[in-house]
Amino acid sequence: MLPQWLERANAHGYASPPEHLPALLDAARGRTDLRPAVLAFAGVRGRWLAEQNREWSFVRRTVVAPPAHEVAASAPGEDERLWAEGLFAERVALLARVRESAPERALSLLGPTWAKERAEDRLLFLDCLRPGLSQADEPFLEAALDDRGRNVRALAAELLSSLTGSALAARMAERARACVRPAAGGSLTIDAPHACDAAMEHDGVAAKPPAGRGERAWWFGQVVEAAPLSVWPLHLGGASPAELVARPVAEGWREELHAAWCRAAVRQGDAEWSRALLGAPVGGEQGATALAERARLLAVLPAGERAAWVAGFLAANGLSEAFQLLSGCATPWPAELGRAVVDALNIARDAGSYPWSFSGVMGLAERCLDPAEAPHLEKLIGSFEENEDSKPAAGLYWTDVFHRLLATLRLRALMRAELDGEPLTETA
Repeated sequence: MLPQWLERANAHGYASPPEHLPALLDAARGRTDLRPAVLAFAGVRGRWLAEQNREWSFVRRTVVAPPAHEVAASAPGEDERLWAEGLFAERVALLARVRESAPERALSLLGPTWAKERAEDRLLFLDCLRPGLSQADEPFLEAALDDRGRNVRALAAELLSSLTGSALAARMAERARACVRPAAGGSLTIDAPHACDAAMEHDGVAAKPPAGRGERAWWFGQVVEAAPLSVWPLHLGGASPAELVARPVAEGWREELHAAWCRAAVRQGDAEWSRALLGAPVGGEQGATALAERARLLAVLPAGERAAWVAGFLAANGLSEAFQLLSGCATPWPAELGRAVVDALNIARDAGSYPWSFSGVMGLAERCLDPAEAPHLEKLIGSFEENEDSKPAAGLYWTDVFHRLLATLRLRALMRAELDGEPLTETA
């Protein structure tokens, strides 16, 4: 529960008592996911303390946005001085902050020093441009396609393909149209690239496929992934994304085409295509067959729609593939999703299986289930009757697990109530 506690404490502007700083920094040393929240809670005093102990050196490499109440306008020239003299983490934090408030000014900081930066630093600086990406970034990103760092070139190509009005996106659209054509009877025919030429490599297509992957399928997937999705309805007869996903694809290329469309939908943040590729959670054939693809597509949808889709999926399919889908849902889970999880756990219990088969989902439920579900869970504990097909002592194990979940929900409710009191302030 520490991540949730820290998130809520930071939202209220609380600060750590000095005597707890060493334990907090030790916890963050072992858990990278805690570091930003711990350092925000530790404040200036915690960062100073970390400088005194080599074991807490991770603090220098951790980017933490300052709390909103601490953000103030920089003195004239202060940003430029910090950019020239600051530690790497300070420079990344500065670039991210400036990018959020004045996107074009971030480029004015980065541009003059770009050629002198190390390749690994250029990669992280370039990734800071992802928020607020616009056509104004295109000239800089086009130049980065010729960077001496391979990973930098690949990221520049990815960002340019996210700009669906960029010249690179237009070049990829032309290649993609040559690969996918309408055929008789409404089907689609595929003519994957026969070679990866220098122009394709310049635009971010990796020539060498991973082990076990055919070259043409590898090149085809990258081209379709980088093409604007708006190409396809126009190119394939004005059909909607859902209609295109439903069309037959010739010669066994359906999986490759749909996987590339999935990656494009995620990259371009296209909710309509994501819905089409996901399909309905109950019944029907889904375009995105892999669980990982479904999870990424769901991330594109609004939080409420995502939760409703996962709730429908759980009602139809149970918990066997639930963990990855649930991990991407906003917390606390909305009532519909929380009830679906509890009901699915109840069905698994009634089936007589052991609870540790669903330990991942139980762990998520302890962290993400709304404490308002506690009364419903309590009723389920009291209504259970073990059946003759149950595994030995399964009912007792489930009762223990449900009691632990119930206790955790009550503790989280208490924690939330206490943290929602008057905010504390950090003293010097």
